[in-house]
Amino acid sequence: GNTSKPAFWMDGGIHSREWISPASVIYILGNLLSGYGKVSRITNLIHSMDVYILPVFNADGYAYTWTKDRLWRKTREPNSGSSCIGTDPNRNWDWHWGESGASKNPCAEDFAGTHAFSQISVRDVANYLKEIPNLEIYINFHSYSQLWMYPWAYTKEDTKDYTDQRGAAVAAVDALKAVHGTVFEEGAIAKIIYVASGSTADWTYGAANVKYSYGVELRDKGRYGFLLPPTEIVPSGEETLSAILALAEYAVEHK
Repeated sequence: GNTSKPAFWMDGGIHSREWISPASVIYILGNLLSGYGKVSRITNLIHSMDVYILPVFNADGYAYTWTKDRLWRKTREPNSGSSCIGTDPNRNWDWHWGESGASKNPCAEDFAGTHAFSQISVRDVANYLKEIPNLEIYINFHSYSQLWMYPWAYTKEDTKDYTDQRGAAVAAVDALKAVHGTVFEEGAIAKIIYVASGSTADWTYGAANVKYSYGVELRDKGRYGFLLPPTEIVPSGEETLSAILALAEYAVEHK
């Protein structure tokens, strides 16, 4: 890519059981490829930003949900001294690691790991992100709850970029609703869902200086939860694509 352009990163599947996340990210990727040169908003995005997409962040955990345990959340790395496997990759980042909203118990779903960046997938992605010039937008896709969230997660204090972070989130949820009528709420992670330390969006914003850092909870609000039927993939992809285009346009206009 052109290193003078701002960059936009999206990833899915950091939590293995959240299948609509990689599915929606892959849908977006397919439409960015097929829509380039045909759909003006997609073409404009590609011309104005370098786009990076990681469809499945936690690959070992994701594979395990297909073969062994559909509701597995964590990584699959063993923990020394414990029979319990895995670490929560969204509590393993080196930003206020191991504080509130993360467990020290290896058997817990939100186990933060033995130390920050103990998980190879988290460490490798963090190192890669640091090498991307002008990284301006980061979105970590999850499910479920229909929430478009920004830092901080470790504290209820507002960030210095709260106004623009919220403005872009409002643009995203408004664009998303316009597609199928799906209602998302926006807010700071610690305020709208819970306090969580060592999270991805906190690190990308706090340590990597990515102004527009988000954790997004996709469909639904609990009727199916993690077991969302496949019929929801395309509508989720359609509305999320609309949201990320609106968010990117906001970020370009509010540098």
